[in-house]
Amino acid sequence: MTSVAHPVTHTAYQQSVADYWNAEKDPVNLRLGDVDGLYHHHYGLGDYDPAVLSGSGTPRDEAIIAEMHRLETAQADVLLHHLGRIEPGDRLLDAGCGRGGSSVMAHQRFGCRVDGISISEQQVEFANEQARKRGIADSVQYHLRNMLDTGFDSGAFAGIWNNESTMYVDLNDLFAEHARQLRSGGRYVTITGCYNDVTGGRSRAVSQIDQHYICNIHARSDYFTALAANGFVPINVVDLTAATIPYWELRAQSPVATGIEQPFLTAYREGSFHYLLIAADRV
Repeated sequence: MTSVAHPVTHTAYQQSVADYWNAEKDPVNLRLGDVDGLYHHHYGLGDYDPAVLSGSGTPRDEAIIAEMHRLETAQADVLLHHLGRIEPGDRLLDAGCGRGGSSVMAHQRFGCRVDGISISEQQVEFANEQARKRGIADSVQYHLRNMLDTGFDSGAFAGIWNNESTMYVDLNDLFAEHARQLRSGGRYVTITGCYNDVTGGRSRAVSQIDQHYICNIHARSDYFTALAANGFVPINVVDLTAATIPYWELRAQSPVATGIEQPFLTAYREGSFHYLLIAADRV
């Protein structure tokens, strides 16, 4: 694990986020990752198999957990697909890597080096241990760094992604740092929840999500404004809202439900909240 020379967190808010994730041991993250050792910190895509809801007790619970994990892994596959052509000699950055599952998948898919960063020491230590267990620690490394000021060399990366982590930072600051780190023509991809400008600000359900995760969900338009201001040109924009609703319906019936499921479902169904993929090239 490496860190930059100056403090990783720059503000009291960033420290509160780091403290949250350092203390977090939520079964919705850990039990799903235990299925195959890929620990995600994001949500799922696609229809679930209704057969997992049959039966009772432990077999039913384990079937639901495995199905939720399958949907989460499918989400990561969609994101990685939108990175485009990546060669084994390239380098990728997982900004806000959580416990590192997507970084492992990227290395498996492309055969290249992947660096993950988080401001949570607990997440970084956990992720590096998983890489060691898989025998890929030379190629997949996690660092205690701030995504707004990583200390990595300029132009070092062929691709960068944020998977549900942009709501913790200022978008202009984030995309400026990503533009610095990406080589010319490099690809940036994010999957994120954003509130719908058309409905006029954060709905009650979106505000509940903010409060639950100590985050600051941005407007949909904020992403395109900040990307353009920092030299990014979108090449793909995909509304994944309808595709993520089944995941939340299943999670609401799971043994790892946290109570935040209904605000997500309400926000998606009423149209105040969108689940969006944006892929953009640095020019």
